[in-house]
Amino acid sequence: MKRLFIAIKLNPDEKFLETYNLLKSSLKQDIINWVKPEIMHLTLKFMGPTPTEDIPKIKAILSYFCKQKTPIKFEFDKTGIFGSSYDPRVIWFGISKNDEIKAFGEDLLNLFHESGFKRDRQNFVPHLTIGRIKKIKNKKYFQSIIDKVKDRKIQLFNVNEIILYQSILKPDGPVYVELGKYELV
Repeated sequence: MKRLFIAIKLNPDEKFLETYNLLKSSLKQDIINWVKPEIMHLTLKFMGPTPTEDIPKIKAILSYFCKQKTPIKFEFDKTGIFGSSYDPRVIWFGISKNDEIKAFGEDLLNLFHESGFKRDRQNFVPHLTIGRIKKIKNKKYFQSIIDKVKDRKIQLFNVNEIILYQSILKPDGPVYVELGKYELV
């Protein structure tokens, strides 16, 4: 069994890192596990623990899917939290309006479902987790920092490929191993 997911690799630019570092430095008094910029990705489908013998079928589905799709663009242009303002759990960058990336993600989920890979209960909601919150010391201050960047344009991404990754969980954070790269036509 291998823990797999399908994602778009993100290469943060200067503007992206400026917002990320502002949040990180402004919230340094809190206990937050920040996602390292070099491993950031937009998850399209989390496969979870997957039998090794299913990997060739997954690769074939991805190859077929990408031959049907052209490159797309999307922009992270908002910042928010999952959880409530009383109990925030995750800080994320999100996409306001982009039917193209939503349709792309939904099409991928539907194709995998039709191919025998169970679909999650939720619809595809494109977002990038940037921090997992363990403890907030001052929730009012925390919310004021989130509010400062909530509508900030963060980065425009041009997507030319998707990647099949294996996630290996380690005490100092996950390691992602690329199992396949699939170009959009």
